[in-house]
Amino acid sequence: MKPATNFALILVTAPDLKTARALAQAALKAKLVACANLVPKIESHYWWRGEIETSAEILLVFKTTKSNVDVLEKLIVARHPYDTPEFLVLPLRAGNRKYLDWLAANCR
Repeated sequence: MKPATNFALILVTAPDLKTARALAQAALKAKLVACANLVPKIESHYWWRGEIETSAEILLVFKTTKSNVDVLEKLIVARHPYDTPEFLVLPLRAGNRKYLDWLAANCR
């Protein structure tokens, strides 16, 4: 295992697969992430404007470096159709050395 304190996982939800794919491709082409996983068919329950809502969504899991987080957030917020898109940053503690080396090599 290798310390992974320079890396982060980013969680973003999208309303549909087309939007999720577009966000993933934009982040990859900008070299802001090394990988984007799309997890389809999640069901989200949440408060919105004083009401409990339920939506089918796609969960995106981005793997990136901490130095790319701010620019990635700007890209996602600018291209996302939601008024308030989810953008959560999860720090990493450790990971497989070869995987983390690959991740670092594939982000700008």
